[in-house]
Amino acid sequence: MLLFEIIRVALDSLRANKLRSLLTMLGIIIGVAAVITMLALGSGARRAVEEEIALLGTDVLTVRPGQAWFRGARSTEAELTLDDVEAVRREAPLAGEVAPEMTTNSQVEYSNTNANLRIVGTTANYDRVNRFEIALGRFFTPQENEGRRRVAVLGGSVPEVLGVESIDLVGRAIRIGNVPFEIVGVFEEKGGGGWFNRDEVVLVPVETARFRLIGQDHVDQLNVAVSDPSMMSAGMAQIEQVLRRRHRLRVGDENDFWIQDRTELLGTREETTRTFTFLLASIAAVSLIVGGIGIMNIMLVSVTERTSEIGVRKALGATRRAILFQFLLEALVLCGVGGFIGIAVGISASAVLAQAANWNTEVSAAAIALAILFSFAIGLFFGLWPANRAARLDPIAALRYE
Repeated sequence: MLLFEIIRVALDSLRANKLRSLLTMLGIIIGVAAVITMLALGSGARRAVEEEIALLGTDVLTVRPGQAWFRGARSTEAELTLDDVEAVRREAPLAGEVAPEMTTNSQVEYSNTNANLRIVGTTANYDRVNRFEIALGRFFTPQENEGRRRVAVLGGSVPEVLGVESIDLVGRAIRIGNVPFEIVGVFEEKGGGGWFNRDEVVLVPVETARFRLIGQDHVDQLNVAVSDPSMMSAGMAQIEQVLRRRHRLRVGDENDFWIQDRTELLGTREETTRTFTFLLASIAAVSLIVGGIGIMNIMLVSVTERTSEIGVRKALGATRRAILFQFLLEALVLCGVGGFIGIAVGISASAVLAQAANWNTEVSAAAIALAILFSFAIGLFFGLWPANRAARLDPIAALRYE
């Protein structure tokens, strides 16, 4: 049989059983759509992590208190104090900018609305260290911090939480835990993940927070912008040396604090995202295998139904190779068409998730190419046995089959 004739016969056979062909493709469609969607979610999550790295800055170290240990046993929760902050600023040459964070949650009231928000006491360089941009107004000054002035800067989402336009807030007064504060600025929305929404915070001078709101001397963390980004490890070592000396830790004692490069933290999150994406894509790929088994089953049924037809074709001169190619082509067409439909469904599902659930999705060309490759590989693998069985039928026995 000529190649064109083989292709025509294979396609005619599929058209003659449209519903069966569609149901056979369904497993491949679902599998490919699931794989495309899972890979799109994973790519979107990785892109979000990369954007967050850019937002946070790659030259910033975060220092947090840890546990104090005594003779191998945990004794007390260690603390970082404002004196520690000053020591790092003074004795660590690579610590270009140091911004402490003294945090609490408090009720914030404006007019007739109120909300429970995160209050952050910090210094006047917080916006520079953490890459925040002022949308309206200004940030508070070092003089306002030293004078314990009751001024506040709102995160980008706070006006929405309070149900008011940002432009109407600057210069107005809010109450934080029954203490009145003047709003001097509003940040642009920064977005990004983390343990809390960085846009739903109220920032006040650390000295004001210390004496008027929180009443404590220790800080929850300090952010250090290293003056030379290529010297992150050296900067980390300097900070560690200063704090160990301040906390009187002897050689061999474990640190009662921990220092983390933000890129390491986000790198860990990216690795976790990659692992979950791989796991979900692997689970989705199982449906591809199930779809392939379904195709093999239907093709075996088709061989049985068309045994007499195969006998006639062989009697008229069709070679074993022609019969093999005909049935194999049918399986490849089923998987190929199902794969392309599945890609379209997967892209649509990714778009719906991005719009409806506000998830980060990104369909890459590599994911589409992988889906196409898997579709045809499934068709080739699971179509080979039925095609080979059809090709090896004895023509005389096939003609006698009823």
